[in-house]
Amino acid sequence: MWRNVALMCNIKTLRAPYAVGVTDDDVHAAALQYVRTVGGVRLPGPDIEEAFNQAVEAISAVTRELLARLEVSADQAGGLVRALIARMPAAAVTR
Repeated sequence: MWRNVALMCNIKTLRAPYAVGVTDDDVHAAALQYVRTVGGVRLPGPDIEEAFNQAVEAISAVTRELLARLEVSADQAGGLVRALIARMPAAAVTR
């Protein structure tokens, strides 16, 4: 069980404001990683390839819908901006 949990950590956050410029390729990669982890299959054989690919497409579609429906609050966006500024070198920050 713990081996599978570690694999899920490879899926990056796609939600704004934590991610910028998320592409369909990003969503597909996350869905692919999810289906691989849940199914316990890295590369599907011919007998399950169709089901595997359908699952990846279904997860991709639901992920795009979820991302489209999530709203970013001003607090979340402001907190992220403050965190990014805090990580920048002092010379790069002009106030």
